[in-house]
Amino acid sequence: MKKLLYLYIILFAVAIQAQIKDSLPNFNDEYILIKEGDSLMIRLNEVTVLPKHKFKEKNDILYYYWLRKKVFKAYPYAILAAKRVDSVNARLERIDSKRKKREYVKRVQKYLEEELTAPLKKLTRTEGRILLKLIHRQTGKTAFDNVKEIRSGWKAFWYNTTANMFKLSLKSEYQPETENEDYLVEDILQRAYIDEKLEYQYPKLQKDYMVIVSKSRGYVDVSEYKEMFAKMRKKRDKKTVKKVQ
Repeated sequence: MKKLLYLYIILFAVAIQAQIKDSLPNFNDEYILIKEGDSLMIRLNEVTVLPKHKFKEKNDILYYYWLRKKVFKAYPYAILAAKRVDSVNARLERIDSKRKKREYVKRVQKYLEEELTAPLKKLTRTEGRILLKLIHRQTGKTAFDNVKEIRSGWKAFWYNTTANMFKLSLKSEYQPETENEDYLVEDILQRAYIDEKLEYQYPKLQKDYMVIVSKSRGYVDVSEYKEMFAKMRKKRDKKTVKKVQ
């Protein structure tokens, strides 16, 4: 009991001392760690700086941020696809029986269809096209090759045929060094990583993405989207005229 009382007294004394504000020490030569002629090395975190965007017209900014919204919507699905492909392949390596492998793949496919069919149906054609390219970026293989490897070439063929009906291709490749849309997508991704607005996942498609983005010196070409929207407006105007007539 005495030992316990003694412990309480010590803790109470420490608590009282903790309430006393620190006072500045009386600095003299003994406290000076860095003296004249000494060097001080401080290691700072690496900071990536990309060129400031250069748009041809102010209106182009709207098209760029329109595409940015599309990339932000498609990217999480590409991350999920890459994780699922890795987990499925890892599991299949541990299964010896071909029959059990087929059963496992069917279970995974059913689960993914139930979980993703509804949200994926909400993707626009542009978002779907970006998603297919980002799957290539993250997995290192096109969506076609992933389906062919996990299911079969026959399944991949029919899935691709269905995608073609919506003007999409499971064989879409990600080529930011040569394709303007892919470059814009990569530009958006790299800046989002720097600003910590998107989760970074190491891409299995090996390219020097930072160099690709930096080489453009910030120039942005969104003319293809201008043309696309111009055509859409013409179609809309024609439909409106027909209804009026």
